[in-house]
Amino acid sequence: MRLLIVALAATFAFTCSAADKSTGYIKARGKPTGAGLFIDGKYIGPAGRFTVPEKYEVEPGDHEVAFKDPRYEDFSTKVSVKAGKTSKVSYHLKAVTLPPPPYGRLRFGGDGQESFISVTAGDTGPIYINDKFYGFIDELNNAGGGILLPPGTYEVHAIPNGYQEVRQTVTVEANKVMVIKLTKK
Repeated sequence: MRLLIVALAATFAFTCSAADKSTGYIKARGKPTGAGLFIDGKYIGPAGRFTVPEKYEVEPGDHEVAFKDPRYEDFSTKVSVKAGKTSKVSYHLKAVTLPPPPYGRLRFGGDGQESFISVTAGDTGPIYINDKFYGFIDELNNAGGGILLPPGTYEVHAIPNGYQEVRQTVTVEANKVMVIKLTKK
């Protein structure tokens, strides 16, 4: 029995170390912390949250890494990732000139009671407004949150992790809050 346990432990250790060597990681540090991280054109998640950089698993090789935030110019760079290693990327996005007020506010609401704590805490699903990345669900889902937009009509596409995907046309009015309700899957 002891021999079987030792053999299983050795097999498990070998499998885990082999699995660790078949992928690499990308970790980004910069400003703004919550910029969307895109690898080879695909949204991966926020570069970081609460000043802590996220670490994302990727295939070894060369990758195009981009950072996007609606208040800043996009930035992209090439990164080479080695198996079993973490490639670190530094970035600092340049602020863009924002349109002048007035603004309306767009946010998402969960299917529970409203509060200043997001009911989708930790949900890093992306939000696109008029096909442009605008952040992730957890950022825009609480009674005090949301994104300021000039009055107008927008196409909203959100892909939450725990809720149904949203594709909706919305009209944002000056000095008002527009809430898109999320529905559990």
